[in-house]
Amino acid sequence: MNHRLRTFAPVLPVIAVIALLCLPLAPGAGGAGPADAVSGLVVLYCGIRLLRERRRPLTPTAVAVMGLPVLGLSIAAMGASSPGAGLGGLGRYLQIFVLVPAAVVLLVRDRRDFRVLAWSFVSLALWQGAIGVKQYVTATGASYQGEDIRAVGTFGPTDVMGMATVVSFGLICAVALALGLGRNDVRQRAVAAGCAFALLLPLALSFSRGAWIATAATCALQLALAGLRRALKVAAAVTAAGVVLVGGFGVGSAMLQERISSITQVTDAPDQSVTDRYTMWAAATAMWREHPLTGVGLKGFPEHRDGNASLALSSGSDTDGAGAGYLKQPLLSPHNMYLLVLSEQGLIGLLALAGSWLALLVCALRGLYRTHRTELPGLDCALVSAGLLIWQLIDFMYADIGGPSTVLTAVVFGVAAWWSLVGANAEVQLPVPASVRVPKTEAAIQ
Repeated sequence: MNHRLRTFAPVLPVIAVIALLCLPLAPGAGGAGPADAVSGLVVLYCGIRLLRERRRPLTPTAVAVMGLPVLGLSIAAMGASSPGAGLGGLGRYLQIFVLVPAAVVLLVRDRRDFRVLAWSFVSLALWQGAIGVKQYVTATGASYQGEDIRAVGTFGPTDVMGMATVVSFGLICAVALALGLGRNDVRQRAVAAGCAFALLLPLALSFSRGAWIATAATCALQLALAGLRRALKVAAAVTAAGVVLVGGFGVGSAMLQERISSITQVTDAPDQSVTDRYTMWAAATAMWREHPLTGVGLKGFPEHRDGNASLALSSGSDTDGAGAGYLKQPLLSPHNMYLLVLSEQGLIGLLALAGSWLALLVCALRGLYRTHRTELPGLDCALVSAGLLIWQLIDFMYADIGGPSTVLTAVVFGVAAWWSLVGANAEVQLPVPASVRVPKTEAAIQ
């Protein structure tokens, strides 16, 4: 045990950040949590480690890609309504999109560390998913259509997307491990596949339309990237599982069908949440038109919202249940990361931030193609990285940063950046002939 702890010592602080998200939060708690505090310590630990060992500095390409958002953030911070708002927003954005991801890249040493983080995502998802299913069964979850049945895990009703996000990340990692691990890892592949199927239920009970769309699209792309024949087999198995869960056991069938059908009714007969979202999207666009290059400044959306929103916007979102009392939660963001950046940071900020994400995605997919072409180990790492990044970029169309679960987004970008900028760029070796025996120790490293 001590030997294993020493082996994974560099990546243990990152695992601690993920593990802290298992802890229950105080009712009504929002914003930063214990995991955010530990993420700051991870950055500090990484900096001290670099100074002491002088190892593994970021390459110029990595510095350029990961440091690109700083340009837009600095300009937007100077344009904030107050120094406090500018510094607070700058610190939060740097934490999520620059500092913590860079620390993860520097602390993950090889594919073995990468896989440990992937399994950590799966473990966290199983824990939160189990709590969510219990909340649905015992009617102790967040309020949904007058009943306390919405699965939110330990995140409470003020962060209803928290559990859905965590479960989605775990499901994507499980699918990637099941598809990408080598033929010799039969047990791990079977366990990963079982975890993926188990996570479908809590994801459904989260009633999160954005998470459903992002997860379905991402898993479909993962299956296609892993091979079309395998994709058809898994798609058939997932369809059968869905029929059994919803049709056979009647797991929330009426409400799930109504929630699914509402996805296609956003223009015909939208509910108030959809109306609020469209209204805030229009307000964010109006802010950008007034300040096209630099936006209204960091944390400026709430201040400029009422002056740009129509009367269709409600006063707030009603939250209740899951151990917390009734609360009218104010609508302080457009629930679209791209429009939030566009309104507060302008075109400069959006091009810098989204340009960094796009560069990571291109590098991740290039590494995935290289792994396929050379038939070297690492397909699971490629699928995890590409899957998490694709999910996050799709989900940003329906959500933005905020809440205790946001720190996990920082770890996701770090995991994706490690494969894109380090793991995918490892020297490609030619396949070893069958007549040549590879030492077991070297094979284990791969």
